Amino acid sequence: MNVVPGQRRLAWPVLITASVLTLVCAAVAGVASSTAGAELTRGPNQAEVERAAAVEMAGRWLSWPAERIFPESIGYAAEQGGEERAHRVGISPETRCDRAVDAGLRETLRRAGCQGVLRATYLDALQGVVVTVGVAAFAGEKGAAAARAALPRTGRPSPGLRALAFRGTVTDRFTSAGRQGSLVRQAGPYVVMTTVGQVDGRPAKAVGEQRPTMFAFTGDIADRILADLSTPARPVCGSGRWRC
Repeated sequence: MNVVPGQRRLAWPVLITASVLTLVCAAVAGVASSTAGAELTRGPNQAEVERAAAVEMAGRWLSWPAERIFPESIGYAAEQGGEERAHRVGISPETRCDRAVDAGLRETLRRAGCQGVLRATYLDALQGVVVTVGVAAFAGEKGAAAARAALPRTGRPSPGLRALAFRGTVTDRFTSAGRQGSLVRQAGPYVVMTTVGQVDGRPAKAVGEQRPTMFAFTGDIADRILADLSTPARPVCGSGRWRC
């Protein structure tokens, strides 16, 4: 077979170019493989850890048992000094935002992105004061802060959290008419509200002037529940509970 002049001279440059391209591709593939391997084996960075912690915190109202959110008893500072304990009467199975508050606050919670409201009722140590605690959950701190800013700050019970009574207990007479005070706290993606009254159900207008400290202990209860819900946990990436 005859060879066309110049054909042999072109073969080597072509082979050299092809070889160089092969080496370059191999090198690129090696770098990509190395990068992919490093990405798969590296630990989470700080931003990923913080994001995982925020997601876990925002989901606690769904993932935690109700008894963990609302402990059976909660300590508080007594008027006379020392510590006493409020005891849980019951927990509502209802979680809809619009059913936990008065009509005047429903739109406020909706606009802020309320995902659910959990409620429980406690009695003070002397069983003379009844407190309903509500935990409003939001997707993030921004929504919770917006709701907190829009909620009444005067301590007046209405519009506010609806009273939660349980038949067959001393809270039986605690109704919306018997609410005498309220407060609101916020941290992270949660807003904690309370409404308080006396077990005999007397309305606020029938009570007359109250001792300023009579219902102060409700702040201790709200703070304890809120602290448990909003304290960040250190993620354990790779476990079934966390996604980092």
